[in-house]
Amino acid sequence: MTALRVVVPDSIEDPALPSGGNAYDRRICHELERLGWSVDVIAVPGAWPCPEAPARAALEAAIAGVPDASVVLLDGLVASAVPEVLVPHARRLRLVVLVHMPLGLGLADVEVRDARSREADVLSAASAVITTSAWTRRQLLDGYRLRPSQVHVAAPGVDPADLAAPTASGGDLLCVAAVTPHKGHDVLLSALAASGDLGWRCVFVGSLARDPAFVADLDRRVRADGLADRVTFTGPRSGADLDAAYANADVLLLASRAETYGMVVTEALARGLPVLATAVGGVPEALGRTRGGTTPGILVRPDDVPGFAAAVRGWLSDPELRRCLRDAARERRATLHGWADTTERISRVLAEVAS
Repeated sequence: MTALRVVVPDSIEDPALPSGGNAYDRRICHELERLGWSVDVIAVPGAWPCPEAPARAALEAAIAGVPDASVVLLDGLVASAVPEVLVPHARRLRLVVLVHMPLGLGLADVEVRDARSREADVLSAASAVITTSAWTRRQLLDGYRLRPSQVHVAAPGVDPADLAAPTASGGDLLCVAAVTPHKGHDVLLSALAASGDLGWRCVFVGSLARDPAFVADLDRRVRADGLADRVTFTGPRSGADLDAAYANADVLLLASRAETYGMVVTEALARGLPVLATAVGGVPEALGRTRGGTTPGILVRPDDVPGFAAAVRGWLSDPELRRCLRDAARERRATLHGWADTTERISRVLAEVAS
């Protein structure tokens, strides 16, 4: 049994702050143990990727205590922020960085240069880099001086799920995303308001704690547009509660401005739900196509309110379009891969590094 240290933010187990990255990290730790790895999870406190001195000190102490030649898998949210901590250990340890989202994404222009420089230092020193989408891999290879053989892809898996039961009208809409500006809830609400003459209700599932000012602005917008009786913000959901949200939906809506993959897209497809989304980052990759080449949803440009509004109106008003997209989503469902495949890809990379 090969020992593996996995370094993650301590928010990984916080039910109030669910994220695709946390879900991915938890699942691969479990699956790697199933494959025979002895996994020691090191959960580091701090506001990653912007840690204060105590968080850096905690990580430094944890890394210093790892024996020489050990394989260490680090969540990129932690690793990419602290080259001064990790690079000095790169020669004695076998560091593998798991990049969910490059640090330059989602930051203000004045922050990007420093973030990218720090991330480049860490990734260049790592024995290997794992990304969660082919899109992210391209971003890293285009932006940094990394060897192609050094950077690998292990896209998120998805668990099998029962098919959702569609309604005749298609009016039960669902958005699953933390309520933050980069997820584009403002765009989505404007698009929905443009279809106020049609019958629909939308449930927004996702954390309300990450950007309270943005949440308050959305609440004012909902009331101003007269949508209060048609829009519900539930806060985060997981387990059976999240399953129920998907089961009661007709279609998933995702208006993100940045997205490296979009695990909610494949979670929807696993239930046969079509997806109306923005064509950003890895979303087209997650949405994919059927074996016959049909897209199981509609993709529009980011920040394109008229375009998203047209997609919503088309879905609600055209029964034939709904039928075609539902058929495509069910076909795509059959081609999705599970977490065993994701973890086997990661295990192969770790084994190569260990040897």
